[in-house]
Amino acid sequence: MKTSVRKNVLSKWLKTKAILKDPKVRMRVPETRRMNEKSLGEMLRRYSMVYIKPEAGTYGKGVMRVEQGNDSYSYQEKEKKRVFDSFPSMYRSIVRTKRKRPYLVQKGIHLLKYKGRRFDIRVMVQRNHKHAWEMTGMIGRVAHPRKIVTNYHSGGKPTEVRTLLKPFVSGEKLSKMEKTLSKAGYDAAKALSRTYPGLNMVGADIGLDNQLRPWIIELNTNPDPYIFRHLADKSIARKVLSYASALKRIPPSKSKAKRYSKRSLSRNT
Repeated sequence: MKTSVRKNVLSKWLKTKAILKDPKVRMRVPETRRMNEKSLGEMLRRYSMVYIKPEAGTYGKGVMRVEQGNDSYSYQEKEKKRVFDSFPSMYRSIVRTKRKRPYLVQKGIHLLKYKGRRFDIRVMVQRNHKHAWEMTGMIGRVAHPRKIVTNYHSGGKPTEVRTLLKPFVSGEKLSKMEKTLSKAGYDAAKALSRTYPGLNMVGADIGLDNQLRPWIIELNTNPDPYIFRHLADKSIARKVLSYASALKRIPPSKSKAKRYSKRSLSRNT
């Protein structure tokens, strides 16, 4: 694959292929294939639960959770779940729903839950003044109780990472887990930039399964830096926004405070 100087890569498929070249990163990437009737059927038989997503979608739009039961099939998009008695009937419905858009199918990860709600971790990695990659911030995203995606724009709630991890790990193990998440995001950004050296910001969405194994669910090359304003430690948001401004990814003095609720994390977690 040739290298590219582009600053944003929309195709999830191209991003997946790029990071699979790195052995350290590959082990953290759930099996992902281009979706058609054959690939969806094969992966459902293998994993029982998968996620399908538009190849070029954003904000979690169009993402569906597909499951195979003992005698039924189902998929959920947003808050609506549909159940079918056969795979062909379900697939026909999915085809109508996706409206000819190319989709990917990804091994389903049973994410850890916080108060009954799935969560993942957004790891922000940015180029610093030396043009080296640097992990600049992490924030948890807790899914809306009736939805399958954690994205803020789909009802997800930004939450402190430690708040989400403390029910599962503590002490030195908690610090070690934070370092593992940070390194996973850093390694993914670095691997992606080998194919796309023009990149300067990457938001790595990392999920933890029931064995606390980190999985790289998705990479966003145009990540929203303003979400970090929800963190209690305001120095993190200042750093993320300062880097984003220096990289000309946001206006130098423009405030987008109105994009987010003024509720503080301390009142929401």
